Amino acid sequence: MVNVLSEQHSLVNRFISELRDVNVQNDRFRFRRNLERIGEIAAYEISKTMDYVSKDVTTPLGVASMEVHADEPVVATILRAGLPLHQGIINYFDQADNAFISAYRKHHKDGSFEISLEYVASPSLEGRVVILTDPMLATGQSMVMTYKAMLEKGIPAHTHVVSIIASRLGVEYVKKHLSENITLWIGAIDEELTAQSYIVPGLGDAGDLAYGEKS
Repeated sequence: MVNVLSEQHSLVNRFISELRDVNVQNDRFRFRRNLERIGEIAAYEISKTMDYVSKDVTTPLGVASMEVHADEPVVATILRAGLPLHQGIINYFDQADNAFISAYRKHHKDGSFEISLEYVASPSLEGRVVILTDPMLATGQSMVMTYKAMLEKGIPAHTHVVSIIASRLGVEYVKKHLSENITLWIGAIDEELTAQSYIVPGLGDAGDLAYGEKS
């Protein structure tokens, strides 16, 4: 299932427009905060899909029966650009377990690149709900590689993939190569992907805009 958050008019559209806007995005603090805000909105939407149980809560005047989610998810992110988006999600799922994955494009002089995955720190994922975040879903290759690497930690009950901007090609690649037990939550989908695998119009390099350019 693919959910595109910007298709319903909401504050998500404003946050994405600021992330894209060259006159706004150079404010690193605001760029990170907008990623975080969208993470919070995605967390709220994902919370509607989870299993709930009744819990009695003692108040100063009595007992209230409340419906609360049954289990805490594992929130995973692809470093480094995913960190603000990850933070937004754990702002709401504040008791969640966390996982961190290092996956990046290793560029070659001829302009080609390969996906390098060097580090996975994760609890057991067996039977858990996993929320996997990466702001940009371009080709979808790093997302698929990351997910398959995480399966060494166990088979999740369900995985939610959260991205801010995706290419149409990237979405189709993920749908083709990952199981049906996955839901995509995308801020917006762009139709064009360049020969160098950059999303157009996209927003640029999310990691550099959030934390500064790499050498």
